[in-house]
Parts: sequence; structure tokens; C-alpha cells
Amino acid sequence: MFDSENPVNKLCAEGMMLEGEAKSQEALKCFTRAWDIAQNDFERFTAAHYVARHQADVSGKLHWDKTALDLALSIDTSEVKALYPSLYLNVAKCHEDMGDFKLAFENYSTAKQYTAFLPQDGYGDMIKKGVDAGITRVRGNEF
Repeated sequence: MFDSENPVNKLCAEGMMLEGEAKSQEALKCFTRAWDIAQNDFERFTAAHYVARHQADVSGKLHWDKTALDLALSIDTSEVKALYPSLYLNVAKCHEDMGDFKLAFENYSTAKQYTAFLPQDGYGDMIKKGVDAGITRVRGNEF
């Protein structure tokens, strides 16, 4: 699905390079431009995922993480389904950080349900560990 010539992907790649150079504001501008020119759900999902990473507060991050998740859920491909656990993990962590442990637990649990779609590699292992750690953290809170 990755097309290196796609303008949205080019902007996101440029933004990731800027992230690597610790130029957060410039990276956010690239990701926001990507969002502005996106023409389909896959492009909007991609841009929203990166915009979320540069929000100043948790509520802004949650908004963009939920936007990315909602768009991803509208795309029915195995490649995107492999991203569901990470997307639910991001949303869950925002709810946890905001003190809404019930919604955090629900989203961590949903992420867990999709872990079968993860690749069997370091990335997949990292996401699984993040999901399990999140469930452990919020399970002890009353909700």
C-alpha cells in the first residue's frame, strides 16, 4: 500500500525526517499539510496518525488518535488490520493518561483482540507488550 510517489506519503516521510532531527514544529507542519491534501481514507488515516504524535496535550492527541483509528476501521485490508492494535493502544493510553480507566481498559482489551494481525517480529512484540502492560496498569483502578 505504500506508494513513495504519493504526495501525502512524501510529506509524512519528510515529517519523519524532521522528527529525527528534533524539529517537531516543522514535522507537524508537514503532517498537517499531508492531512490538508489527503484525498481518501487511507491518506487521511496516515496523516492523522502522524499529526497525533505532535499534539501539545493529551486531549488533542486523543482527538487525532481516534480520527486515525476511525479512518483505519473504514479500510478493510489485512495491512491496515495489522495496525489496529497499535491504534487502539494509542487511544487507550490517552484515556489512561486522562484518568478514564474504564475507556482505557476497553481500548486496551480491543487492542488485545487484534494482536493476531500483528507481524511476528520486534514491532509485533513491542505492541503486544504495550497492550499487556496497559491492561495490567489500568486493571487495578476502579471503574
